[in-house]
Amino acid sequence: MKNILFQNALLRQKQNIPPIWFMRQAGRYHSHYRSLKEKYTFEQLCKSPDLAAEVAYGPIKEFDFDVAILFSDILYILEGLGLELKFDPGPKFSSNINVNNMKDYANIDQALDHLEFQSDAIKITRERISNSKSLIGFVGGPWTLVRYAFGKDKFIIDNKVYFEFLNTTLVPLLKKNIKLQLDAGAEIVMIFDSSLYDLNAQDFVQDYLPLLDDISSSFPKKVGYYSRGKQEKEVLPLMKFPFAGFGFDKSLNLKNIFENTTHGFVQGNFDEKLMLLNSDNFKNELINYIETMKSIENKDGWVCGLGHGINKETPEKNVHLFIENIRKAFS
Repeated sequence: MKNILFQNALLRQKQNIPPIWFMRQAGRYHSHYRSLKEKYTFEQLCKSPDLAAEVAYGPIKEFDFDVAILFSDILYILEGLGLELKFDPGPKFSSNINVNNMKDYANIDQALDHLEFQSDAIKITRERISNSKSLIGFVGGPWTLVRYAFGKDKFIIDNKVYFEFLNTTLVPLLKKNIKLQLDAGAEIVMIFDSSLYDLNAQDFVQDYLPLLDDISSSFPKKVGYYSRGKQEKEVLPLMKFPFAGFGFDKSLNLKNIFENTTHGFVQGNFDEKLMLLNSDNFKNELINYIETMKSIENKDGWVCGLGHGINKETPEKNVHLFIENIRKAFS
């Protein structure tokens, strides 16, 4: 009940054709998702396990991705802590956490109970997809989540406030959420950390990396980590941690990443904005990407994907072209 290409990538075994999956592969670009969205709210699609499984199944059936992804949202963990969350259409909190009320949002057990629908969704999704496909879960990155919790556009001058909440509440809860998804049948759980651009290098190295080390060490080779907005010299220390693998945005040179990693998969990192081009221009960019990846002599562990989530305006035709051409080029 696992995809052999993805399993080989996890084990860093040599193979020609890489497994393929996209961040947000079940989403607004896809007609299957849009048809469901006409009948149900986003919250209903996420919190009804049967519907979440149907959403996750859609891109597997249509595009033949190698990996299915739990359909949910990274912010439900904050809702579980007591923050009132609405999608209109994007996420909005009616209030935020601050230095004075942090202790009011610290009930980890309550938050975990709130996330039980993710466990059910994973189980039903696993039953729905083919045995030849893998299934993964995901959570938001600690920094990404704490920035949402405190108000993404409101900066606190002293990051110590953020790290206090991370250490006392959010990281312990994330670890329980990861365990919930793994116990339900997720092969690995991805951490999507898309808001690292406003975390300075010193705090990233001194205070944040130890948190990531703690999470990865709690689940050796069962948690993957995607980072966005960090330079190569900042992310290289991550390679020492026992993550299952790593995903990167379009700004990083994968050749250097492969040379500096000895375990786990390396995912990326076709520019997601290029997926918006017309077919002819898209094909040319894809040829360039394929040539770049072919020039990397040792790319054991490669998982082919995008630099970030697929854009809602992406033509479905380009998704088909991407997958077909990657598999053909590396077969």
